[in-house]
Amino acid sequence: MFQTINGVQLHTVAFGRGPRTLVASGGWTGNWELWEAPFELLTAAGWRCLSYDHRGAGESPVEPELITVQAMADDIIGLMDAHGIEECLLAGESMGGAIAQLAALQHPERFTGLVLVASAPATFDEGRAAFAARARVDYPSIVHRFIDNCLPEADSEHIRRWGRNILLRAEPEQAARLLEMWGDAPPIDPTRLALPTLIIHGALDAIIPLEHARELERQISNSELLVLDDAGHVPTLTRAREVVDAIGRYFPATTRLV
Repeated sequence: MFQTINGVQLHTVAFGRGPRTLVASGGWTGNWELWEAPFELLTAAGWRCLSYDHRGAGESPVEPELITVQAMADDIIGLMDAHGIEECLLAGESMGGAIAQLAALQHPERFTGLVLVASAPATFDEGRAAFAARARVDYPSIVHRFIDNCLPEADSEHIRRWGRNILLRAEPEQAARLLEMWGDAPPIDPTRLALPTLIIHGALDAIIPLEHARELERQISNSELLVLDDAGHVPTLTRAREVVDAIGRYFPATTRLV
């Protein structure tokens, strides 16, 4: 459905009616579909799952000047409020993991834990400006190369096609802004996070190398890193069962998740 959240129209989805709730977001111009396969498994296991196309991705186009790191963190809270969710487990993939960190730092009382997939400390900024400039010039070519690097797994050409179609819904200027917004972002200090945090990272990740996930684990005191040996940058698409199993182990049913 489409909902007006913090003054902009966002495409949102909600599945399941279980007592435990997971709210998840994608990275860069990846929309909610990055979580589609985990959602199917989680709802079958009794979870309620919500996601959305964040500003500038999927079916949530906005003017580029409205795309900021703070606005995206605020949208997580706005989505929860719109669905009457007081507290949940929060998950983010890639750039969405950094947004999740900011939301949790600013509103720790709203979250029972974090799941950070293919994420990194928010200071990770290698080549972001140059990548944004290339996206403005030839976004389709950038997307094709980016997806190939994201998904090195064998027998995943169908998922690469899906990934390209997801990312190409964004406009080049929005894609560039989603990278450049970090230049004026509020400080994000993972060392201040006290929530239980599960970090999931593919050993074959060429977008955010594994050492960044190890650094994130060192910075977040109450965290655990799961390395998926044969996975690339988007294990929510390629290793959904392993992602869901890890969530179930780290956040068992006895954990209070509203």
